[in-house]
Amino acid sequence: MLRIHFQDADLGAVRVAAAPNPLWEIATSLHRFQTRAGRWAYADWHRTVRVRLREQGLDRALRTILLPLFPRASYFPDFLTRGPGVEGLDAGLDTILATSARRVSREVATLARRVGAPPWAARLTELDERRELVRVLRAYHEAGIAPYAEGIRARFDAERMLRCRGFVHDGVDGLLGGAGPPMRWERPVLHVDYPASHRDLRLDGRGLTLVPTYFCWRTPNSLADPELPPVLCYPVLRGADAPPPDPRLADDPTVPLAALLGRTRAMALCAAADGATTGEIARAAGVSAASASRHATALRDAGLITSSRHATSVLHTLTPAGASVLRAASRGNAS
Repeated sequence: MLRIHFQDADLGAVRVAAAPNPLWEIATSLHRFQTRAGRWAYADWHRTVRVRLREQGLDRALRTILLPLFPRASYFPDFLTRGPGVEGLDAGLDTILATSARRVSREVATLARRVGAPPWAARLTELDERRELVRVLRAYHEAGIAPYAEGIRARFDAERMLRCRGFVHDGVDGLLGGAGPPMRWERPVLHVDYPASHRDLRLDGRGLTLVPTYFCWRTPNSLADPELPPVLCYPVLRGADAPPPDPRLADDPTVPLAALLGRTRAMALCAAADGATTGEIARAAGVSAASASRHATALRDAGLITSSRHATSVLHTLTPAGASVLRAASRGNAS
């Protein structure tokens, strides 16, 4: 159990990451190779990526380099995931290269003491060795993460939307209190299911960054060094993918969609592009809540939207298929 202690200043400095963090996605995806827990949720990914890694000659690097450095255990080195996420993979890998030899040595020693580290890991204090590690991480990301970027971003945005809605309705209590079973908010302490034994993290006015992570399964994770900026990586929503609203959509894509779906369902699909509750769909389409619920069910059964319960309401967001339908309608309407 991880207990995160908030002061008043911390409550005003809680934020949700603006984009998926590729380093955390790499780390948690590597954990999926080390357990059967949650395997069903990633079955297609696991099977496909195993084959792809073997075809690209990366299976040995997976076994001898990546899995030993990222054990699914109570500890793996912070320098592997402390890089920024919003700026993308390159910025994160640059942070690994820029890590001081002293920090690398200390964290590898901690890995060796607490979990066990391969003998070669001590050489990561050398810049050339870290360059080779970065090369392997980049190749693994290209094979195992990048092909799934759309789905990862979709789940991330759906989760971020829910957290933001919780904040709008109930402030920090709504933001932290609705983050799912792995976390329990009892002001001023956030209790988090955690792979390590009992640990306390005192924010001391630094705030906390929440990082929804696609490959994180059930158990959140955090940086081990309490002096580093506080970060909490936790699982995104499970269920169908829900992509962000597409800025390329036309002003009124319901015109071509109405012939295909009917006017009410076309309006419901458009409303879901920005995330909409059943009541909001009802108001947008000018129908009753019961009717809106039936139309949302039809769209969900067709794979065009996904629905997630948050407190007393249900939030509907687009799936990648739904976003594609809206994009196609937008292009057709524009022509």
